[in-house]
Amino acid sequence: QVQLVESGGGLVQAGGSLRLSCAASRSIFSFNAMDWYRQAPGKQRELVATITTDGTTNYADSMKDRFTISRHSGENTVFLQMNSLKPEDTAIYYCHAFTRPYQYWGQGTQVTVSS
Repeated sequence: QVQLVESGGGLVQAGGSLRLSCAASRSIFSFNAMDWYRQAPGKQRELVATITTDGTTNYADSMKDRFTISRHSGENTVFLQMNSLKPEDTAIYYCHAFTRPYQYWGQGTQVTVSS
């Protein structure tokens, strides 16, 4: 059973930064890719950023200049560095991993950005 555990969420003022972590229970290279998603109240879950096995990264257009996804293979951890946070970034942020045909989700971490 794969476990993904997120941490690093919290309350921050607009313009501030947070770094989210996702610790996996097995090697992150065993997945085809790992992602960060977010879900704001009353909205659908949306993809934030992806990092593939070979290190290729992709971002949602609204976040690519502010967010950075990275990984630490030795710690089986993926990070999401979030800068210049805005109130509209308030959401629960979820770590996601998949290796076809399976996918795994973390429990989520709350990020709240105050204006």
